Amino acid sequence: MSDADIEFFWDPICPFAWLTSRWVTDVARQREYEVDWRLICLSILNEDSDYDNFPEGYRDLHNKGRRMLRVAQAVRNQHGPAAAGDLYTAYGSTIWNPDADIRSAIGEVASDGHLAAALEMAGLSPEPLRAAEDESLDDALRDSTEEALSRTGRDVGTPIITFHHNGGSTSFFGPVVSQVPPTEEAVRLWDAVVTLAEWPSFAELKRSRRDDLVFPSV
Repeated sequence: MSDADIEFFWDPICPFAWLTSRWVTDVARQREYEVDWRLICLSILNEDSDYDNFPEGYRDLHNKGRRMLRVAQAVRNQHGPAAAGDLYTAYGSTIWNPDADIRSAIGEVASDGHLAAALEMAGLSPEPLRAAEDESLDDALRDSTEEALSRTGRDVGTPIITFHHNGGSTSFFGPVVSQVPPTEEAVRLWDAVVTLAEWPSFAELKRSRRDDLVFPSV
C-alpha cells in the first residue's frame, strides 16, 4: 500500500473519474496531501462481462482506455507515480476539456497521435508510446485493478479511492460527481465523504438520478 495520503485509481476513459480527480486535486492542494495516481483498467474489470448489455461502443472505449493505461504504466515504471499523474492530467485535458476538439486537433482518442500529444503535454518523451501495444504490461494493470477491487469489493467502477487516516486506511468507490465542486466547497464536501467512509458499518449511499456532466476548462 502506498505511503501517500490518497491513492486514486483511474481509467482515463471514465468521465466520472476525471471529474472526481479534479476535485481531489483541488482538495490535495488545499490540504497539502500527496496523491498516488494509480491505475485501474475497465477493460480488465469487465472482461468477463457480456458487452451486449452495455451501451453501444463501450467495448471499444474500454479498449482505448487499456492502450492509454499501458502507456501510463510504462511512464509509472520509468518515472514514478507523479509522472503518471501528469499524464492523466494530459489525457483528461485532451479528452474531456470542453474547449478542445480532439477529433479535429489530434485525431481519435488513444490513437498514436493522441498518445504522442498527451506525452508531450505531460513533459515526457515520446518513447512510452510504444507501450500502447505491449500486452506484457497488462499483468501490472491486472494486479493494480485487482488490488483496487480487493479494497472495495467487485461490484464497483471507477474511480476507487483509498485515503489514510489515524494509522489506518479506508477505500471506497467514488464519489461520483457530475461537476467539480467550487474550490470554496471542495474541502467541506471531501470531509463529509471521509466522515461517512470512516464509519466501519457504512456501505453505500446512492441515487441513480444524475445531472448533466459539466467538464471544467483545463
